[in-house]
Amino acid sequence: MKKILKFIKKDWFIIAIIALTFIVSLYFYPSLPNKIPSHWNIKGQIDGYSGRFFGAFGIPLMNLAFYFLFIFLPYVDPKKANYAKFPSAYKLIRYSFHMLFAGIQATVLLVALGYHINVGMFVGLGTSLLFVAIGNVMGKFKHNYFVGIKTPWTLANEEVWVKTHRMAAPLWVVGGIISAVFAIFGGATSSFIALMVIVSVISIVPIIYSYVIFKKL
Repeated sequence: MKKILKFIKKDWFIIAIIALTFIVSLYFYPSLPNKIPSHWNIKGQIDGYSGRFFGAFGIPLMNLAFYFLFIFLPYVDPKKANYAKFPSAYKLIRYSFHMLFAGIQATVLLVALGYHINVGMFVGLGTSLLFVAIGNVMGKFKHNYFVGIKTPWTLANEEVWVKTHRMAAPLWVVGGIISAVFAIFGGATSSFIALMVIVSVISIVPIIYSYVIFKKL
């Protein structure tokens, strides 16, 4: 019992966020329509719907699944000992993902209840802030198989891992800031295109960089 209470105390904020999404969804469930918007096109227009149950509890269930996944991963990673070397960075990643899921769920519920919400802006802004958060701690990631930039070259050589993450960290922060600006001030189409371009850049550049660094060793 003491171990469970200690565990809950350590993760109380995340547990509270996930629990709140279920409670809010359950509270508004009787007021929700039978069809709930679940997908928006590049212009910010609804082009997909889900049933009421999935619309109300799909994202909270995914959030809960990710909670257990984040707990499980360090135990099965061959380099699990390294997770103890970046606990604050790993914790921030967990917090950021769970808060993003909660924010998306709140947006979906508001739209389903008839409120006029700029979904593209909120989701784009949330994703952008996630990039900034990850970028701020990326340089602290230690060698592992699940968190960070995992290419054949970063996984094969720890020096390549360190240099790649130190290079990518500011790239992710800047990319997140630019994407956030587009999400707030740009239109639905321009902000979506900007987000896709930025995702491509912050993903591809570190891959190429890790290969180049590996070849120079």
